[in-house]
Amino acid sequence: MQLSVYFFWGCSFFLASGYNSFSKSMEAMGKKQYQVQHGSCSYTFLLPETDNCRSSAAFVSNAVQRDAPLDYDDSVQRLQLLENIMENNTQWLMKVLNQTTRLELQLLEHSLSTNKLERQISDQTNEITKLQEKNSFLEKRVLEMEDKHTLQLKSIKDEKDQLQVLVARQNSIIEELEKQLVTATVNNSVLQKQQHDLMETVHNLLTMISTPNSAKNNFIAKEEQISFKDCAEAYKSGLTTSGIYTLTVPNTAQEKKAYCDMETGGGGWTVIQRREDGSVDFHRTWKEYKMGFGDPAGEYWLGNEFVSQLTNQKRYVLKIHLKDWEGNEAYSLYDHFSLANEELKYRIYLKGLTGTAGKISSISQPGNDFSTKDADNDKCICKCSQMLTGGWWFDACGPSNLNGMYYPLRQNNNKFNGIKWYYWKGSGYSLKATTMMIRPADF
Repeated sequence: MQLSVYFFWGCSFFLASGYNSFSKSMEAMGKKQYQVQHGSCSYTFLLPETDNCRSSAAFVSNAVQRDAPLDYDDSVQRLQLLENIMENNTQWLMKVLNQTTRLELQLLEHSLSTNKLERQISDQTNEITKLQEKNSFLEKRVLEMEDKHTLQLKSIKDEKDQLQVLVARQNSIIEELEKQLVTATVNNSVLQKQQHDLMETVHNLLTMISTPNSAKNNFIAKEEQISFKDCAEAYKSGLTTSGIYTLTVPNTAQEKKAYCDMETGGGGWTVIQRREDGSVDFHRTWKEYKMGFGDPAGEYWLGNEFVSQLTNQKRYVLKIHLKDWEGNEAYSLYDHFSLANEELKYRIYLKGLTGTAGKISSISQPGNDFSTKDADNDKCICKCSQMLTGGWWFDACGPSNLNGMYYPLRQNNNKFNGIKWYYWKGSGYSLKATTMMIRPADF
């Protein structure tokens, strides 16, 4: 009999359509299918029916009977051929099985990798969910804090507005009190001056009554002596007693009364400013500071115009003598001093500072223009002369003002508009007495 063996293999994940068509064709030919399952793959064998085999056997038997030797040899050869084919098919089938096993392993690894990736994706999804929840919580907290800060800012703004209103009211009250203080100070200064003049008159009368006639003539001569250019010239002429002298304005026939200090540091000093008791009001106009005011026997200002013309004739030195309320004294000495003319606002020039009233000049350098209450020439948008009172070489309301308001003892602290010299006593201390005096550098 002729034995025909067919097989078909296939895995569940591919070749499904090919197997189905092959199966239908085999059924049409009357072949029976035998299927073997191995893992995810199946193997199908097709064999002939028994009847056909019988017919073939009979046919072979008859053929053998007719020609036995020849048919036997052919059968042996065919059987050998079939064995060879079966062996080849077996080897091929083993290769298929090996390949299938490798594919199954790869599929299993792929499945494991897929599961691992799915777990990682799931973990990351959970983390993202947690982060989103945390972010939502933080956003909620931020909104709550913003609302809270908005309320706090509104409350602070309301308090600021209330404080500004309160400060404005207090400033108005302070301005009114300052005006009243200035008025009271002026009245006090007038009373003090009247008292001083009365005491001086009484003193002169007592002196004249108790002094011989020759001494009286001597006393009068001091008031009416001949005119000098400055006190240094008077000193060199032999007049060495401190007092009031008549000076001639340079290049004019005008005369001025000035106090000459003939004792301090060798004498010859022309006093250009003096404060000692608050008897004279130094909150004056530009013209008054230009021409001078006050009493040379007490508090006075010699005059910017006279000092400017005098210090531009030759080199002068300036000495500033200071006294506090505790009995201390100090001085600042400038070895070069001059004032510019009126066109240049009587600008001050100073060089070479020595002395005990501070290592730094309390008159700002380089030189500043002179300012008064009606002539603002300082470097501040505010008007320093009106704020601090008096006429002075203000910078930006600078570290000094010897022409400020005069304050008596126990009222002289924390006064921004008093008689101050910053680098000796600070900005809020108002001094008891000051003297500014000049003499030629070659004296």
